[in-house]
Amino acid sequence: MAKTVIVTGGSKGIGKEIVLQYAMKGYNVVIADIDEECGRKLENDCLVKNLQVYFIKTDVSQLTEIESLMTEAKKRFHSIDILINNAGVSKWVSPYEITSKEWDKVIATNLTSVMFASREAAKKMRLNPMGGKIINIASTRAIMSEKNSEAYAAAKGGILAITHALAASLGEDHIQVNAISPGWIETGEYESLREIDHLQHFSKRVGKPSDIARACLYLTIEENDFITGTNLVIDGGMTKKMIYEE
Repeated sequence: MAKTVIVTGGSKGIGKEIVLQYAMKGYNVVIADIDEECGRKLENDCLVKNLQVYFIKTDVSQLTEIESLMTEAKKRFHSIDILINNAGVSKWVSPYEITSKEWDKVIATNLTSVMFASREAAKKMRLNPMGGKIINIASTRAIMSEKNSEAYAAAKGGILAITHALAASLGEDHIQVNAISPGWIETGEYESLREIDHLQHFSKRVGKPSDIARACLYLTIEENDFITGTNLVIDGGMTKKMIYEE
């Protein structure tokens, strides 16, 4: 029986590529996204290619919708084996000006959703003979920042912490939990990037969504039951680059 993967924020960008990569590998894939138009389009495009993809409109900042997502996914495909917590929003606002409402929205969507989506998925995964796997998409902004990114940085930093905490708590149920921290992953017009954009990386190129999707596939293959509680940084080497003002 094909395994089932849920991808939150799966209708666009990195999430969309993750959906496509898993679907092409023969997985049942559930797209959980608040954007119904993009989600339905991706679902239809996949179904035309005979890929098993199913869209469920979900606002991951709402616990009731997360609970409904897991129930419907399990009913549709009979199991939940993999969860990719990818959904997120960004808000670049001065710390002098950000409102508590703006702060709460970023934290609820980017961090709180990771906790409760993981919990609700784990309730289903613990019933599987082989347990399950959870991947949390964090960011290199969890460990380095630009100004006015406090809410986003706090959420992504929290994802790293909750990853190893969940790995400890869920390990006895044979559920591995890991994080991936992307650096610059271009989700727009890759061909429009400048040469300097690429050359500033040790890898000599800017990242692509497929780089993150392949890492998800690696961490979630059945044989990888020893990797848990870790954070895989995929940034072309940028966080290891020593930079001084000249």
